[in-house]
Amino acid sequence: MPDFNLNDSINFLSKLTIKRTWNAAKVFSSFYAARLFKKPLQWGYPISISFEPTTSCNLRCPECPSGLRAFTRPTGMLQKDFFRTTIDEIHKELLYLIFYFQGEPFLNPDFLEMVKYAASKKIYTATSTNAHYLTDEVAKRTVESGLDRLIISIDGTTQEVYQQYRVGGKLEKVIAGAKNIVKWKKELNSKTPFIFFQFLVVKPNQHQIEDIKKLAKEIGVDEVRFKTAQVYDYETDPNQLIPDIDKFSRYKKNSTGNYIAKNKLSNHCWKLQHANVITWDGLVVPCCFDKDATHQLGNLKEKSFKEIWKDDKYQQFRTQLKKSRRNIDICANCSEGASVWK
Repeated sequence: MPDFNLNDSINFLSKLTIKRTWNAAKVFSSFYAARLFKKPLQWGYPISISFEPTTSCNLRCPECPSGLRAFTRPTGMLQKDFFRTTIDEIHKELLYLIFYFQGEPFLNPDFLEMVKYAASKKIYTATSTNAHYLTDEVAKRTVESGLDRLIISIDGTTQEVYQQYRVGGKLEKVIAGAKNIVKWKKELNSKTPFIFFQFLVVKPNQHQIEDIKKLAKEIGVDEVRFKTAQVYDYETDPNQLIPDIDKFSRYKKNSTGNYIAKNKLSNHCWKLQHANVITWDGLVVPCCFDKDATHQLGNLKEKSFKEIWKDDKYQQFRTQLKKSRRNIDICANCSEGASVWK
């Protein structure tokens, strides 16, 4: 679940209904019961879902399969009619909807219409963007859409540093986009979206941590959050991305000088219990670590979401995780619960 400040929390809590509250209670209780009895218990439906607007992206970030154009699955755009059909089925239980998985959401021409539809169902909505498409017009429409949270990825305060990770990006566009959103929030007297800069801490930008705080304050961004980077070849770190600042690294060096993951994997997972991901073409996968959708638990073009959530295939995956989470490939590089800092 997301982390909130006071104003954001009030907005989030305003989305609660009796049915959503009861569903959340079932999900929380099943998580702790499953840990207690060491069995894959699952009561209720997801509290949070990530829906992928597109796999397309304008940037070429070195640790991102979308940026590297390295998917084995198809690239495409989420269709609004399909999106609406799914939301109609699950909106009564669903509290938090993230319009992001891979790709740049604003590349989907129907993206803000889908946000507006979800907002009309009183679902808390969020998205993550590289902010290159937040022109004055798009920023106005974004505020008007009812989007509750806007995460702007900004991994440097100078172009030279920013482009080392956000390959192909222009920092001036990110700053201009953020300013446009702040401007239209004031113009339209809107409390939403809550805006925060997300700073992915890597070795090339770790010296700009204080600078990004100052920049956010100057622009009028609500908050800055620092995220640890997932590095695929972390044992040797060929791209030299792992930072020297320990608390901003998911990894540590072992006795041989190679990196190992800090986290110790237990055979339970809150993410699997309360959330999941739907790709642009309707595949249901366990979480955001399954970027190439290798663990397909169902297809919404063939079954309804609620059928998939209770299906044998999903139950088999939950059982596998309870037996040995470490043997599931997408879990090996997971940092659940310890990857974001204010």
